[in-house]
Amino acid sequence: MDLEAVLGNAIRSAFGPTAAVYALAAIGLNLHYGYTGLLNFGQVGFMLVGAYGMAVTVGTFGLSLWLGIAIGIGLAVVLALLLGIPTLRLRSDYFAITTIAAAEILRFLVRSGSAADLTGGPFGIQSIAGSFFRLNPYPSGRFSLGVSGLSFSSQQLWTLTVTWALVGLATVLIAVLMRSPWGRVIKSIREDEDVARSLGKNVFAFKMQSLVIGGVIGGFAGIMFALGSSSANANSYQPTVTFFAYAILILGGAASKLGPIVGAVIFWFLYAGFQSLLRQADQEDLIPGFLSGSEAVGAISLILVGIALMALMVFRPQGIFGDRDEMRLDA
Repeated sequence: MDLEAVLGNAIRSAFGPTAAVYALAAIGLNLHYGYTGLLNFGQVGFMLVGAYGMAVTVGTFGLSLWLGIAIGIGLAVVLALLLGIPTLRLRSDYFAITTIAAAEILRFLVRSGSAADLTGGPFGIQSIAGSFFRLNPYPSGRFSLGVSGLSFSSQQLWTLTVTWALVGLATVLIAVLMRSPWGRVIKSIREDEDVARSLGKNVFAFKMQSLVIGGVIGGFAGIMFALGSSSANANSYQPTVTFFAYAILILGGAASKLGPIVGAVIFWFLYAGFQSLLRQADQEDLIPGFLSGSEAVGAISLILVGIALMALMVFRPQGIFGDRDEMRLDA
């Protein structure tokens, strides 16, 4: 068994474009759940509208990439308003149910046959990243970043450069906001919104602002996900994406600045490492036949990652960078 190849695949996934996209989505979710106490189970919905807003603009109508990005982010704002206005005054569990339902409704809408002329239906929209890759400053070829297994193509390197840069900008933005008076109000709402309301704060308005900002960050994650794969397909925006983002956030530590980034790196290192290890074991007939095959390998990898998360919750329930007090939400 080639353990060096396993380690290389794990490192490449941990720092690759997909990990960066999930880190960006988890940063938006961190503002919702970690800092504000909003149980948003539909972060993937913001990713979907961001991706499809850009993809339809570029792929279907042939318009500018920059206009597509603006439309995608605008749709993320609209989605936040549509979700927040009727539900943010209700209990948190109603909001959680609404968000996961809305994300699934949107996914079924964009993949339906009746929307095929606009969204491509179940086949999605292809070849949408030409303008993005024309901005690529890296020459064609493959680049090694000096670490075993950390090798990317020119397009992958450009995608991860832009996405990790957005992760850095989003992290700085959230850090600045949380150190401001606005951030202190947001945290007070998470702790006890009745107290914040008694002090004259418009709790609904602050929650809505948090939902919009975190949704916009999720929209950028969806846009980069679509640009990295040069396509937008509804099957890529299933509820699993949101729960992966939650796993990343819990692993790194909710309501912490570096939690989403470190959580994404560790999560994808473990997930890709387990998958690579199990594939090699399967090829060498080291695992039972009923556990062989790509679907079984994927399922076992998730089980192993889950076991690792359970162990973390036992010994450090607040996550790697989290504070135990930050995990006490007024649900």
